[in-house]
Amino acid sequence: KEERIVVLETENAALHLKLAEYQGLAGRSTNEILQLYAAHGQQMKLQRSSVVTQLRGAIKKRLKQDLKSLHSFALELSKDFQRQSKTCLYQVLAAVQGIQLQNEAMQMFQIKAFDLEQSLQEVTERYEKEKQKRKALHNSLIELRGNIRVHCRIRPLLPFDDAAGHSVSQDRQRNFSEKVAYAADDETVLVRCSRPGHASVNKTFQFERVYSDLESQDAVFADVAPLLTSLLDGYNVCIMAYGQTGSGKTYTMLGPQLERNLVFSMDEESELGIIPRATQEVFRLISEKPPGSYWVEVSVVEVYNNEIFDLLAKDSYGKVFGIKRDVVTTREGKSDVPLLTHETVENASEFLHLVNKGLQLRVTHPTLVHAHSSRSHLVVTLTITTVVFGDNFGTLWEDEQTSQRLNKEASCTFLQKARDNKSTSSSRASSPVQLEATEKMKQVKTRLQLVDLAGSECVGMSGVTGAALRETSFINRSLSALADVLGAIAEQRAHVPYRNSKLTHLLQDSVGGDAKLLVMLCISPGQKYLTESMQSLGFGTRARQVQRGQVKKKNFPVPSKGK
Repeated sequence: KEERIVVLETENAALHLKLAEYQGLAGRSTNEILQLYAAHGQQMKLQRSSVVTQLRGAIKKRLKQDLKSLHSFALELSKDFQRQSKTCLYQVLAAVQGIQLQNEAMQMFQIKAFDLEQSLQEVTERYEKEKQKRKALHNSLIELRGNIRVHCRIRPLLPFDDAAGHSVSQDRQRNFSEKVAYAADDETVLVRCSRPGHASVNKTFQFERVYSDLESQDAVFADVAPLLTSLLDGYNVCIMAYGQTGSGKTYTMLGPQLERNLVFSMDEESELGIIPRATQEVFRLISEKPPGSYWVEVSVVEVYNNEIFDLLAKDSYGKVFGIKRDVVTTREGKSDVPLLTHETVENASEFLHLVNKGLQLRVTHPTLVHAHSSRSHLVVTLTITTVVFGDNFGTLWEDEQTSQRLNKEASCTFLQKARDNKSTSSSRASSPVQLEATEKMKQVKTRLQLVDLAGSECVGMSGVTGAALRETSFINRSLSALADVLGAIAEQRAHVPYRNSKLTHLLQDSVGGDAKLLVMLCISPGQKYLTESMQSLGFGTRARQVQRGQVKKKNFPVPSKGK
C-alpha cells in the first residue's frame, strides 16, 4: 500500500505539473481571446461610425431637399392665399354694396307698400261706404218697388248627410256627401252642378245677403234686426224661412231644439234663432218709447194638411190644445182668422213661454232625411198696438211731460181692460183690447209675422208612407201654391190665386204687399240634395223679381204745433 501510495503521489505530482502547464496555456488563450474580442469591438465601432456618418449625410441631404420643396410650397400657398383673400375681399365688398342696394330697395318697397296699404285702406273704406250706399239705395229701390228681400243661408254638412237608408254603391255614397253649394261672397251662391259623363257646370245666384256655413246666428239676425224698427214706424213685417226638409229652417227661426221635444233651448243665447231674438229686440225697442204707449199680443197657428189650427186655444180647464180655425177675407180685402186666440204679453219671456206651449202641439214625423221633420207650417204673429192721439194732437203734445202722462193714463186703462178680458181672448172682432173710442185717441196696429214653413221633400228620398206621405203631398202643394202666388204677382195678373191654399190665404196680406217681406232661403250643401237646393234657389230668384208696389205705412196722426 505504501508503495502504491508513493506511485499514486508520483502520478499525482505529474498530473499537477500537466495541470499547471494546461492552466498556463489556458491563460494565454484567454488573453488572446480577449485581444481578439477587443480587436473585434474596435472593428465594429469603426464600422458603426461609418454607417452613422453615411446615414447622417443622407438624412441631411433629404432634409435639405424637403426643406427646399416645403419652402417653395409655402411660397406658392402664401401667393394663393393672397389671391384668394383679395378675391374674397372683392366679393365681400360687392356683397356689402349689394346689401346696401337691397336695403335701399327694401326701404323703397316698404314705403311703396305702406303707401299701397294706405291706399288700399282708403279704397276699402270707400268701397265699404259705397257698398253701404249701394245697399241703402238697393233697399230704397226694394221699398219703392215692393220687392221681396231674399237672404240665403247654407248650412254645414251634418252626420245625417250620408246615404243611410238608400241602397247605393260606396262611390255614390261619397258623391252624396260631397259639398256642391258654397257662398262665393256675401251676396252670391255658387253651385257646382255635375252629372256622370258630363263636365261640371258652375251656376251662381244673387241675393241681398248670403250666409256661409261658418256664419253664426248673430250674423243672421244682424241683417234682420233693421226690419224690426219698421214695426214701430207703422209697417207690417213678415219673415219667412223656406227650403227643403232638413236644411236648417227651424234652427234658423227658433234655434236648437231639445231631444224628444220641439221646445227650443234657451240655455245658449248665441244659438237662439230669429223668433226669440226678434221678440227680445221688439221689447227692447218698446222699452225706449214712452211707458204704456205700446202693448203686444201673440198668436200661434200651424197649417197642417191644408187646415189651420190655433195652438194657443184652451179648453174649459185652461189646458192648451189645437183647435181648427178657418181663414176668411174681410170687406177690406184682408185675410182674417175668426176666433183666433190672441194672448197679451208684457215681455219676451212670456212670449217665448207661449210659443213653447204651441210648439209642443206642432206635428212632426221622422223621415230618412230628418229625424224631427216638421209636418206643418208654423206662423207666429206679434200684433203691436200703438196708442196715438187724433184731432187734438197738437194741443195734447204741447208739453212732453203732459204727453207721457196722458199716454200712460190712457194705456194703463187699456192694458187693464186687456188683462180683464185675457181669459176670454178669442177673435179679432171680439179682441181683448176693446178700447172705448174717443175723438182724441187712436190705435194703430202693426204685425210681425214669423213663419217657419214646412220643408219641401222628395218622396223617394224621404221614404215616407201612409199618413206621412199624405202630409208630404199637402206640404208640397201648399209650397207650390205659394210659388204660384208669387208668379201671379210678378206677372201682375188680374187674379192672384191666394185661396188655392190655406197657407197663401193666411199670408195674403204679407205676400200681397201689405208688409215688408223677407224670405230666408235655407239650403243643404251636399250633392245628395242638389235638386232640392236648386229648386229652393230658383224660388228665391223668382221671389226677388216680384214687384208688389210700395208697402203702405199705417197712418199716424201728423203733429201740429199748438196755437
